[in-house]
Amino acid sequence: MDGVPGVGAGMIEPGGSTVYEFDALPFGCHLYHCHAIPLTRHIHKGLYGAFIVDPEPERQTGEARRLAASRNHLYPESQAVYEMAMVMNAFDTNFDAENEVYAANTVAFAYMDRPIPIRRDQLQRIYLVNITEFDPINSFHLHANFFDYFDHGTTLMPTLRTVDTIMKCQAQRGILEFSFEGFEPGRYMFHAHQSEFAELGWMGFSRFCHERGPREQAPGLLCEPDDPHHRPGGDAAALCDQRSAGADRRLADFSAH
Repeated sequence: MDGVPGVGAGMIEPGGSTVYEFDALPFGCHLYHCHAIPLTRHIHKGLYGAFIVDPEPERQTGEARRLAASRNHLYPESQAVYEMAMVMNAFDTNFDAENEVYAANTVAFAYMDRPIPIRRDQLQRIYLVNITEFDPINSFHLHANFFDYFDHGTTLMPTLRTVDTIMKCQAQRGILEFSFEGFEPGRYMFHAHQSEFAELGWMGFSRFCHERGPREQAPGLLCEPDDPHHRPGGDAAALCDQRSAGADRRLADFSAH
C-alpha cells in the first residue's frame, strides 16, 4: 500500500480513515506527507511531518555501537547531545504560486527574536528537512562554523565532513552535527543561502554564554553583560540558568517522544 490515489486505500474521503503499518527501517530522519490532489496545495498548507527512526546499538559493534547509542533516544548517551528538529518551509500568502514568507519551523524570523540557547561545549544535532513548495531547492548555512552531514540520517558516519552549507530539494533531509567549543560567547547566525529566502524570514540565531568559573557553585551559564535578552534589573546568571534549564527540558521532552 503506497498511499497514493488509486492504489489500495490511498484516497481517504472526508470522514474516512485508514491505518498504515510499516517496519521502522532504515534508521534516520524521515518525512511523511499528504499525496491527494491538489498535491501542491495540500503540502503547501501543511499536510506533512517529520519522524525519526533510532539506530539500534545492539546491532553494532565498536565505534559504530557508540555512535548508534548517541542517536538512540532510549540510551543515556543521547542525553549528552542537544537536538532540534528543523523543517524548512514557506508560504504563498496571496495564492500566486510563489512564496512570500520563508521559515524554519513555520514562523518567519522566530529565531531572530528568540535565539536558540545552547552550550558551546555540547554537541549540537539538527534533524533538517526541506518541504518547501514552489521553489526547487532550499538551503542551510551556518555562520562562522562547520558541520558534519549525514544524508537522510541513514548512516552512522558522515556523508559530508566539515561543510558550512547544504542544499536540499523538496523532501530531502539529513542530520547536521557541530559544536561551538572554543568559540567566543555571543550570537551566531544560521540561514538559507538564497538571499531572498533569508530576507523573507528564513534566518535565525543560536546563542551561548560563558561557562561559570570553578569557584561558582550554582550550575549553568553566565551571559555576557550586554546581552539584550536580560530583563531590566534582573540577575544575569539566574536568567541564563533558567534559559539553560529550559533547553534541557526541551531536549528531555524531545527524547520522551
